[in-house]
Amino acid sequence: MDRRASATDSTFIDTHAAMINLIDGLTNRPNISLYVDLEGVNLSRHSTISIMQMLVHPLNKIYLIDIHTLDRNAFYNPGRAGTTLKDILESKQILKVFFDVRNDSDALFGLYGIRLAGIQDIQLMEVASRKFLGSDTRKWLSGLKKCIENDSSLPSSYRETWRQIKESGRRLFVPESGGSFEIFNTRPLPDAIRLYYIQDVQFMPGLLEYYKSILSLAWTRRVEHEIEARLASTQPEGFNSCGPGKTLAPIGWLCIK
Repeated sequence: MDRRASATDSTFIDTHAAMINLIDGLTNRPNISLYVDLEGVNLSRHSTISIMQMLVHPLNKIYLIDIHTLDRNAFYNPGRAGTTLKDILESKQILKVFFDVRNDSDALFGLYGIRLAGIQDIQLMEVASRKFLGSDTRKWLSGLKKCIENDSSLPSSYRETWRQIKESGRRLFVPESGGSFEIFNTRPLPDAIRLYYIQDVQFMPGLLEYYKSILSLAWTRRVEHEIEARLASTQPEGFNSCGPGKTLAPIGWLCIK
């Protein structure tokens, strides 16, 4: 199965008018799902959100919402039908897909009072889908990079392009490489960062489809329960977005075959 996405471009949303058009488009489209990621300087309730990346499926359109510029207006200004982005993110009827929703939920709730609902978490689906080979099978969580490399069926030529784009973007914001997370707030957005954002969401629909196809009903229910636990854990003031357990899979999953 080819689990690549074909989206190669994105629309930058940084005005009130553009935000209204986006919300109206989402409101009037039945059976859509949203693949979402956030970037920011030390993303959490104690910092800021710079960009929200959103892939709208099955339209396969990617939007980069400039939270740094729009701030609360991105979430609270309504479209023509009265719906806000906050309403959409809190709706149980509209599927929103994240990869490790915890820091995103922490930032959205702590900064803007948004209680995410209707959520799927690809990171949890991946660890739940692993074939049981012993107690260490589901001990550690995987990152998005590893999931894409292992489960996206990328041809070698496309894989190399993807790696180059990721590395070019990382060099601009990773301090160890001489970058700074403040690049996320630079306007106009550098092309390398824009491409980096696109890469983060364009593979999510294929990964979701793949993991859904191999998960049993019992594991699907365990994932749903754990997603609710993740969301609940991020809402108290004391949530630690860099806690020592962030890389560990749910403890109760370790020995389930």
